[in-house]
Amino acid sequence: ALSKLLEARKMTPQDPYLLNSLGLAYMGKKRDDLAVSCFKKALDLKPDYTEALNNLGAAFLRQKKWDQAIPAFEKVLEDLLYPTPQYPLSNLGWAYLEKQDYSQAESFFSQALDVVPGFGTASHGLAQVYLQSRQVDKAVRFLTNALARLPNSALLHADLARAYEARGRTALAKKSWQKVRQYAQKDSTLAQTAGKRLSELD
Repeated sequence: ALSKLLEARKMTPQDPYLLNSLGLAYMGKKRDDLAVSCFKKALDLKPDYTEALNNLGAAFLRQKKWDQAIPAFEKVLEDLLYPTPQYPLSNLGWAYLEKQDYSQAESFFSQALDVVPGFGTASHGLAQVYLQSRQVDKAVRFLTNALARLPNSALLHADLARAYEARGRTALAKKSWQKVRQYAQKDSTLAQTAGKRLSELD
């Protein structure tokens, strides 16, 4: 796909939609630096191209450039016609979580969940807010409710396992880690973590 996009760019170098697609292809190759350049060029050509702006914010997020990602996502949210606001809202949550601004992170993850109840990425993010800010009981309550919507989420079961461990509730933690092994992809990092934790908790 990347080679075809590069060929197409030679023929139409000023096509913002092509540049956006090329940026996504670079992100797929983990070349976020090249992706940022493509998204910026797309926006130079079409300043109201909100999709490219959201992708630019996502590339900044992957580069851990939180203070550049945040204004990009905020500007995306100014477009009231943007069809999937849960993504920039959730991404803002992650940026503020990385900055350890737990209040702002909680607000944006919660807004994302207001838009799409049960949105997995925002649910995991909000769980991380509670765990990292040591609101463990709140994490347990939230995750119990979230897993009623997403019972097959290995990631949320892992969050709940960590919350139970933080409270010293070993039996419940083991049950949650077993759920992680049940639902996580075999040989994934999460499945391996679950196996390790079960061994250590025995």
